[in-house]
Amino acid sequence: MQLPVANSKVVLAYARVLMRQHRRPLARMLALYAFAAVMALVPAWVIGQITDFASNHQLTSTKIALYVGTLVVSSLGYAALTFFARRRSYVLGETVFAQLREEFLESVLALPLIEVERAGTGDLLSRTTNDMESLSRTVRFAVPEWLVAILQAILTLIAMLLVSPLATVASLVSLPFLFFSTRYYLRYATPGYRRERISYATMSGSVAETAEGARTVDAHQLGDRQATRIEDNVRESFYSEMYTLLLRMVWLPTVEGAFVIAVAATLAWSGWLVINGHLSIGAGTTVTLYVVQINDPLDRIVSWLDELQIGQTALARLVGVSVVKDDRPSTGPEPSNETITMENVRYAYRAGHDVLNGITITVKPGERLAIVGPSGAGKSTIGRLLAGIDAPRSGSVRVGDVELAQMPLATLRKHVALVTQEHHIFIGSVHDNLALAHPEASQREIEDALDAVDALEWVRRLPQGLDTELGTTGYQITPAQAQQLALARLVLSNPHTLVLDEATALLDPRTARHLERSLSAVLHGRTVIAIAHRLHTAHDADRVAVIIEGVVAELGTHDELVALNGEYAALWSSWRNEKPTAS
Repeated sequence: MQLPVANSKVVLAYARVLMRQHRRPLARMLALYAFAAVMALVPAWVIGQITDFASNHQLTSTKIALYVGTLVVSSLGYAALTFFARRRSYVLGETVFAQLREEFLESVLALPLIEVERAGTGDLLSRTTNDMESLSRTVRFAVPEWLVAILQAILTLIAMLLVSPLATVASLVSLPFLFFSTRYYLRYATPGYRRERISYATMSGSVAETAEGARTVDAHQLGDRQATRIEDNVRESFYSEMYTLLLRMVWLPTVEGAFVIAVAATLAWSGWLVINGHLSIGAGTTVTLYVVQINDPLDRIVSWLDELQIGQTALARLVGVSVVKDDRPSTGPEPSNETITMENVRYAYRAGHDVLNGITITVKPGERLAIVGPSGAGKSTIGRLLAGIDAPRSGSVRVGDVELAQMPLATLRKHVALVTQEHHIFIGSVHDNLALAHPEASQREIEDALDAVDALEWVRRLPQGLDTELGTTGYQITPAQAQQLALARLVLSNPHTLVLDEATALLDPRTARHLERSLSAVLHGRTVIAIAHRLHTAHDADRVAVIIEGVVAELGTHDELVALNGEYAALWSSWRNEKPTAS
């Protein structure tokens, strides 16, 4: 599954909104280019005038000096106007592109987590990198150059008509070639470039997935399978690129040939008009030079059109992210109490394959519930539902009297927070990484949070302490240390209910045990739902829920379930036999 791609109607509407927002800078830029284009028309007119005077034996040194001065002034004017116009063009391009990046980032951050997980990281990564890079070139260069080329072509055509409408007619012989070849190209280019972008996304996903799971690939001897998969992705990317390349190989030579035909036809037609006394030599020369001159903006129009197709496809993929809307309301009532209730909950990742089959659990405020069971029983799914990430297929998951799926995200996170063994360290200092959870937190509060997760000591030993830069470009910390920082963020966020999905799995058993005892003191009075694979967590909990094949097989205290001599007792006995490694 991939994130949606916006259709042409949505993309055009988005582009129109952008143009309205920046219409004044755009108008000023085009005005400067228009004046520059007028200056560029002067030389051909001057050559035509000189030709007429020379053919009539009326050319004098005074006229030569006057026309040379006109050429110098027009050239200097063209250079100055072009400089200021390009400067405005680049500033406008950077401004619009910055806005596009910010809006795309906002759309990405607003994506429901479940949609990101379904689409996979490859698709989103491709849009963030390849598509954004393609759009950068389009916005910064292609769009301004294309608009300017259209403006210059129109002004040049007007100048040709003012000099001689009759002579201009011959240049129109190229229009059928330009129209039909471009129409053919556009018909097939857009789906071709879309296929190309999708192939990039698939290939990026395969490479990223293989690199991130390199140890798993090696452990299960999946190297050949992954290599074959990536080769297939590369082959698809190759064929998609060849398809668009072949389109350009047909279209571009046709366009270039049309330009040559236009110049030849105009020259021949103008010569015939001059011979038969319908046109002066100077006017014929000027029109022919204008046809040569108009080929440059027309060439840029068709050349940048190819880039615009790529940009349009990239923009459709970026705007497509904003099409995905979170079903959560922006406002909603506060729950009347902090009781967590799951009532007859069923959930399926695929239609017809429920992984939870009528789960009913009530967790009172301040209670500590441990959820245990074999792998694949549905423990993590319960954690996701309790954290409000997913909504049940049927049944109810609520805080107090409010459904979690109907709570605004900001409100939900005040009440329930989920921490898993997956974590992320952002580029920035230790302080910055922790302050994400509580931007107004003082240094003392941050240090207290680190102390609560047994991380303060090693953080103080870092080169710059709390100011040490972390992330891919900074100081590299271990996965266990990164997990401690994630737990410190949790302490700072201070929600009422915590869902810990094997949140200490990356720590060694002794450290994890010590950390959980430290957290227990800090989180006193809060509801804690711990999905655990180490049963000492269940031993310390107020109640234990044993999940087997998506149902609550047993529910009670540790002592009650051991005495019951059922599923939990078997798990406890098995774990106790392995416990020397965790003592």
